[in-house]
Amino acid sequence: MQRQEELPELLARAGLTVVEDVRPGSLFPPEAGWRIARGIAAPDGVAREALDAAWWRRLCDVDGEFLVAVLGHRIGGNDSWWTRVRHAGSGVPELTGDPGFVALSLDGQVLLAEVPGAGGPRVTALDRLPERLEEAAAAAGRETAVERAEVWAAVPGRRAWPLHWAEGIGANPAATDELLIRLLDVEEGFLHGCDRPAVLDAAVAHPDPRVRSRPADTFRPKLTSDQWVRLVRAEPSPNRRVLWAEHACIWGAELPEDLYDDLLASPSRARAAELPGLPAQHLPGLAADADPRVRAAACARWEDLAAPLRERLLADTDNAVRTAALLAHHTGVPMPREVFAALPDPRRALERCRLAPELEAELVGDGDAEVRRALAANPVLGGGAGGAGAAYVGRGRPPTPARPLQGAPGRPQDPQDNIRSAVALRPDLTEEQRAAVRHDFDPTSMSHTLPWVEDLHGDADAMRHLAVSSHPLVRRSVARARHLPPDVVARLAQDEDRVVRLFLAESCEDAPADMLLEVWRWWDGSLSHPDRPRSHPNFPRTGLLRYTADPSGRMRRLALDDPESTPVDVARLARDPEAEVRRRAAEDPRLSPADAVRLLNDPEAHVRGTAVRNPRLPARVLAGLLHDRDTACAAVTNPAIPVPVLHRILTVAAAAVAAPR
Repeated sequence: MQRQEELPELLARAGLTVVEDVRPGSLFPPEAGWRIARGIAAPDGVAREALDAAWWRRLCDVDGEFLVAVLGHRIGGNDSWWTRVRHAGSGVPELTGDPGFVALSLDGQVLLAEVPGAGGPRVTALDRLPERLEEAAAAAGRETAVERAEVWAAVPGRRAWPLHWAEGIGANPAATDELLIRLLDVEEGFLHGCDRPAVLDAAVAHPDPRVRSRPADTFRPKLTSDQWVRLVRAEPSPNRRVLWAEHACIWGAELPEDLYDDLLASPSRARAAELPGLPAQHLPGLAADADPRVRAAACARWEDLAAPLRERLLADTDNAVRTAALLAHHTGVPMPREVFAALPDPRRALERCRLAPELEAELVGDGDAEVRRALAANPVLGGGAGGAGAAYVGRGRPPTPARPLQGAPGRPQDPQDNIRSAVALRPDLTEEQRAAVRHDFDPTSMSHTLPWVEDLHGDADAMRHLAVSSHPLVRRSVARARHLPPDVVARLAQDEDRVVRLFLAESCEDAPADMLLEVWRWWDGSLSHPDRPRSHPNFPRTGLLRYTADPSGRMRRLALDDPESTPVDVARLARDPEAEVRRRAAEDPRLSPADAVRLLNDPEAHVRGTAVRNPRLPARVLAGLLHDRDTACAAVTNPAIPVPVLHRILTVAAAAVAAPR
């Protein structure tokens, strides 16, 4: 296979010297140049037979410099950059022919291009580029209903990109349930974000296992309990059937008893025995099962087992079963030294078991940091008098340099910061003890809600108590409550830790409007809480037009959310100097067709991509984008495409996917 010529080599052969690579920034972008070169949303009269020397002279500045991008040579990752070059020869650069190029004068006024076409190379040349583009956008925006109907009647027509259509069509908001159910036979990727009940019903009943599993194997499944049940029942693989049952339980689905019966009767009985929702009537059979893995799994439901079953498991002939039973038994009954010493792996006992007082005192003072670290996370440590604080006193022996942390002021503290940090988050510390713990806390680290705080979210008094905790992670966990008393909300809304305020904005329905607006100044959503705080029901909706001239682009974005805003405001912000503001205008349904076309030439890719999806795009322009390789996937998501046209597009895509390759 012949090696592809590197860009510097290709340019040198054309008589050009590379000066530097240039990110588009405020410049006309190469992607828009390629689109115009292919005749999509291009000004009239720009196609040429050839590029003569006069056009090249217009392109170059006094030093012979201009910007160029070469087809198939992309610089800067997903966003194509310009390459600034210098031509010092007397003739013209030898760029014509394969692979194709687009070139821009440094002042952005002249565009030259040559790209491959079905009937041979397509040559483009135009000057007064900004002015010509404005004229073309205005002309495209005057499209009539008759012209629009003629365009859609011909789609799909010329050279198409059906695989790109198949990938994107499921994200079109105008797609009907019927169309999406048809799409299941072609492409299932859209199911990751699908929340349509009828479509999900069809997916979990689909004969293709990839389709059935897709709505479950996603970041945040949207399946109902009934759909989970049907997914589990439809799975032929015993192992995967239990896997989906595990997922269903994690996401709170309720499984019927007869399904548990089926799972326990399958070859994956041992794994099914570990399901947390197993009805209690199965436990005696599991505890007496011939498979030791099943008997060991039964130990996880220790509190639900009758005393004779517990005794049988504690005396089991299988070491693994006996160990599982001992660990379960000693979560409530203190474990003596001799039992601890006989364990094959003591770590699980350190992490979860109640220990005899003298054994606990010895281990708390152990010189092995791993032992102390495991103990620090043990929820029943020091389960007698005094809780964990007492356990960390180091009873029965004098303090040593390795003495772990005591929760009360003035007590010895562990030399390991991560151990002190673990102890500082224990639920059995008083807030005075917690405040006395010396530990490092990185406020920029990822935070997860403390389970014991989450369990107290419905307890108003507990929330009041914990909202004044000295530990930011405790306060952050309080802020994750869906509802909080007004005084707690008021306190957390003023918290010095801005992540507390962020979590309140993301999770608490009672978050105040002024705090939500403050958080918006520095946060506009995450994967787990998209578009919060702006989508919060308490976020201000009126009076936002006052931010039209705000120095912050983030605040100017809000102006279009005001119900008093008009298409004139949309047009003004579509010309804003900041890309995030232009992007907000590009998604607005009040955007004029001409501005939608104009934003296709925006320097920033995310603004152009948003404009491609705007339903105000003229049909002729949108049809062109549908038939362009670089924009086909995004263009097919535009809700302005009529549903019958979407069905025709899907038919073409389905044929392409089914065709042998």
